[in-house]
Amino acid sequence: MRNISGNKLLVKALREEGVDVLFGYPGACTVDISDEIYKQDFTKVILPRHEQALVHEADAYARSTGKVGVCLVTSGPGATNLVTGLATANYDSVPLVCFTGQVARHLIGNDAFQEVDIVGITRSITKYGVTVRKREDLGRIIKEAFYIARTGRPGPVLVDLPKDVMAELGSAEYPKTVNIRGYKPSTGVHIGQLKRAIKMLSKAKKPLFLAGGGVNISGAGEVFTELVERTKVPVVTTIMGKGCIPSDHPYYVGNLGMHGSYASNMSVNESDLLFSIGTRFNDRITGKLHSFAPNAQIVHIDIDTAAISRNVQVDVPIVADAKEAIEKMLEYVEEYEHRDWMQKITDWKEQHPLTMQKGPEMRAQDIIEEINRQFKEAIIVTDVGQHQMFTTQYIELNHQKQLLTSGGLGTMGYGFPGAIGAQIGNPDRTVIAISGDGGMQMNIQEFATAVLEELPLILCVFNNEYLGMVRQWQKLFYGKRYAMTDLRAGALTRATEGKEHPKYTPDFIKLAESYGAKGIRVTEKEKIAEAFEQAKKNRSEKVPTLIEFIISPEDQVYPMIQPGGTLEDMIID
Repeated sequence: MRNISGNKLLVKALREEGVDVLFGYPGACTVDISDEIYKQDFTKVILPRHEQALVHEADAYARSTGKVGVCLVTSGPGATNLVTGLATANYDSVPLVCFTGQVARHLIGNDAFQEVDIVGITRSITKYGVTVRKREDLGRIIKEAFYIARTGRPGPVLVDLPKDVMAELGSAEYPKTVNIRGYKPSTGVHIGQLKRAIKMLSKAKKPLFLAGGGVNISGAGEVFTELVERTKVPVVTTIMGKGCIPSDHPYYVGNLGMHGSYASNMSVNESDLLFSIGTRFNDRITGKLHSFAPNAQIVHIDIDTAAISRNVQVDVPIVADAKEAIEKMLEYVEEYEHRDWMQKITDWKEQHPLTMQKGPEMRAQDIIEEINRQFKEAIIVTDVGQHQMFTTQYIELNHQKQLLTSGGLGTMGYGFPGAIGAQIGNPDRTVIAISGDGGMQMNIQEFATAVLEELPLILCVFNNEYLGMVRQWQKLFYGKRYAMTDLRAGALTRATEGKEHPKYTPDFIKLAESYGAKGIRVTEKEKIAEAFEQAKKNRSEKVPTLIEFIISPEDQVYPMIQPGGTLEDMIID
């Protein structure tokens, strides 16, 4: 077989791995790779306007399609701009393969121009990272990168490509198989442990399923719903798990945790068996660990061995893929009717329903409920902040309606590029981004990407003129000292308090229009439906539409668990 350059082998590898979309930004150390990619016609190249946006786009593409998201950036700042996106994907178990350019091997360690140890920098936030030191290792390393990214608990893999290695000639052969010593992801279910857990389920008086993001990642929504309907066990979800069972299902209680519903938090508090699938029990859902589910035995199914008993000690650990475990459970479970338990949960829902104060003013709930009315099938992508919590509380999801959000890292700036990646991966579906006015500005340059790619996104900006989630903490716990959260006044201090604020900037409508997008401003509740109707019409023109909703900064996210509190320590309103 003839010899080819490393650049050509990389392009061949992309073809062999079925990569149909590549998110890339060029530079000196990757210009030769870009030149080779230019010569092929099997993968679409997306050119974002910032590498952080690029990796978020690849992330949402992966989440929404189930494929591996692929990035290509240059060395130095190109590589370091990936850091936030890699951490975002790592927390939320998103399969990415990110190729970074690197200076030639003889320059590594010499503080060369645009040289950084990106593998070292990202070691704790990637599933695996490696610099290719030998041309003969290139094909094997790329093959292993895709395998590692998508197997076991999915995650981001970084492959650092020195410029001279990529120019070197070598074998054109790309491996067909992978055999990594020490990396053998679990593929089966321990039947003994599973039967033990099912026996506990049959004896429980107040059982509860806790479904996390692992259920959605494994594509287990339909079989999980079947499991719930057969066992008649109620369900609470983490934010990342929401949507694994339709949100209008009679056995769905709601989200658990810091901004979870009253009924969900009380259910966990009183449950005698918490049957958890695909969650790592982070602090946002547990509150104080010693008081979490105090009356419950805990079963924990998770594909990641390291996640089991790391935060919460469990009684029955089961290392398995969520879908495989649920399918196996369906072979053994029976109906476990608990009328009194369900009635108690229903009473909690009725006593403290999840709702905002109604009135003539436009509220976040009004906007999201209109989305529920008009869009029965859609991909909803949020940024991070109050709007994210409002969305996770009020959005109705089913197996045709998907929610993408940065759960583990809580990354502001994710929403807009995330929507772009989701729309690229799902060109025939409606994609709606929901952002705050703060998060929207963190990657607002991606209007250029969205317009040039003719993406008919619907972008909702909840503009309350503040960094709302931090402001809420300041209002409740810091004596209403709104330091550094007022987006009109900048870093507000005691010396500037009470002075006239400048006009809000930017004008989101003019900014959207300057990029060639459409802009609509909504100030009245009665105009919400009309704005969404117009945005749907604009989709036929293949342009994004930004809808700016002017809402009050006094709208707060309730319930809320007090910092350092337990699930019982809820501020209701």
